Amino acid sequence: MKQTSIVLLSSLLLLCISCSAEKDKPKAKAPVPVKVAQALQKDVPIQVKAIGNIEAFSSVEIKSQVSGQIARIHFREGSDVQKGDLLISIDPAPFQATLSQYEAALVRDQAQAKFAREQATRYQGLLTDGIVTRDQYELLLANAESLAATVVADRAMIRSAKIQLGYCSIRSPISGRTGTLALQQGNLVKSNDLPIVTVSQVSPIYATFSIPEKLLAQVKRAMAGKELRIEALIPNEPGSAEAGTVSFLDSSVNAATGTIKLKGAFANRSRKLWPGQFADLVMTLGLRKNAVLVPTHAIQNGQQGEFVYVVQPDRKVAMRQVTSAAAAGGDTVIEKGLAPGETVVVDGHLRLTPGALVDTGERQPDGEKKP
Repeated sequence: MKQTSIVLLSSLLLLCISCSAEKDKPKAKAPVPVKVAQALQKDVPIQVKAIGNIEAFSSVEIKSQVSGQIARIHFREGSDVQKGDLLISIDPAPFQATLSQYEAALVRDQAQAKFAREQATRYQGLLTDGIVTRDQYELLLANAESLAATVVADRAMIRSAKIQLGYCSIRSPISGRTGTLALQQGNLVKSNDLPIVTVSQVSPIYATFSIPEKLLAQVKRAMAGKELRIEALIPNEPGSAEAGTVSFLDSSVNAATGTIKLKGAFANRSRKLWPGQFADLVMTLGLRKNAVLVPTHAIQNGQQGEFVYVVQPDRKVAMRQVTSAAAAGGDTVIEKGLAPGETVVVDGHLRLTPGALVDTGERQPDGEKKP
């Protein structure tokens, strides 16, 4: 009986030790659910993005070159006009009267000049015969020459009057679109005073933007011997993309901002771009061949710089320092630190630490046991 009790106590003691060991054994952590993607290798365009301001290709303020009353407006505000179209008529009556006055003065002075010339010719014969003195002849000759000069002046005044009369018809110097009309029919205008209307050429059109000076050498190389393509997109307007080329590179860098100004020219036949708008501009400098790309969300920032979590064959993650180059849509080019085909985490980073086990949601091969 005594031996039986000792055996039972020993068994109970071993059972307690076993239970205690079971409790002290640490539990395995559950895999962290994540989303993953593979690093791809492909050719991607080298692009520079900037915000630009749309400007009219040319803009002309229409002013009156004579003072008078507006007799008629020949266009509607906001309408398209062609070069040479009649825009505004100034009352021509005062200018026509002035022209008629100069034309009448010309007829009078021509008659007087003819009489003076004939009289000087007669006195020349009388001077030869000794009937008149040389002083009398030279006086008549001077009078004839003076009247001849008056005729020349009259013709000049007539030309000036015709020019002034022509200014009564104000025509468009360029093809474009009219803006707000500042004065209406019946208003008085002064010569070279405030503009009556502005005509802006919107097809083609410019987009002005600036880039950091560190990109200048790259842009100059891309522009050497070929046109540099650029695309303009209006924010929040799907399908607003307009293709063009870089037409202007400023001659100096702005020392205050460290940027240089460029202009892109766009045909704008569909009138998607409008003066005064802001647009997102994408300038393509070339092609980066065999670039490694990962989704931009995969790249994290730490104390030592950019890094990604790489999923290893055993489904544990490793932290990998990387160097990114440029964005290409929703992806980012990785210059250093990652090879094509490697799997990276794109969502679920907050719960990850180096060596953590992850659950990518993919089915495991038959026969493989879950840890």
